[in-house]
Amino acid sequence: VQLQASGGGLVQAGGSLTLSCAASGRTFSSYYMGWFRQAPGKEREFVAGIRWSGRSTYYGDSVKGRFTISRDNGKNTVYLQMNSLNPEDTAVYYCAAEVSARMTAVAYEYDYWGQGTQVTVSS
Repeated sequence: VQLQASGGGLVQAGGSLTLSCAASGRTFSSYYMGWFRQAPGKEREFVAGIRWSGRSTYYGDSVKGRFTISRDNGKNTVYLQMNSLNPEDTAVYYCAAEVSARMTAVAYEYDYWGQGTQVTVSS
């Protein structure tokens, strides 16, 4: 399984960005997918997760109400819509796949990781 994250960039506080994560693999639709982020000097933080059906989502407390995770199994892609961004959201964002479809916010329980995409929010 290969994951390719994209869509990061520089945005002003209050702005929006949408990240995408394209996955290879014929069984993508069965994976539990997650987004994490890591800021310099900080631990990797769970951002959002989504079950295979797309009907169950889970968010980290710091992004609830501002970020939305979704997926298109036909395109093997998971998205992270980020609104009302603030400088504290600045980080490298990673997508990850948990192939046993277990819902988890724990980074080491994920099996595959993308390369990360930088999001920088200016004040």
